[in-house]
Amino acid sequence: MRKLSALLLAATALVPAAASAQTLLNTLALVSTFLNSLVYLFITLAIVVFFWGLIKYLLGDGQEGKSEGLKIMLMGVVTIFVMVSIWGIIRLLQSTFRVTSTEPVIPKTIQLDTRFVQ
Repeated sequence: MRKLSALLLAATALVPAAASAQTLLNTLALVSTFLNSLVYLFITLAIVVFFWGLIKYLLGDGQEGKSEGLKIMLMGVVTIFVMVSIWGIIRLLQSTFRVTSTEPVIPKTIQLDTRFVQ
């Protein structure tokens, strides 16, 4: 029940932001900005987890405390590696397919050449 109420609270907090975006492009830009911020937040959290594991390792009592710190540090390093690798793969695909902007490609209407019509 708490998860549902937290989800509803987050959704109602985002409604005014979504309502201020009048077009689809504005809405996509808003979502893109939100997702980019989320990626930076997760990378920051992974770095914090790594340093938390380092502190637990350095201040750990005995073998059990040090092994728990090593596990946390390993999870932090793996998480950072995976996120940065996915980020790099996306950048590689963007440069390979020459995607320079996030604006959608809207095809133009078909133009008939009237020079040859009699």
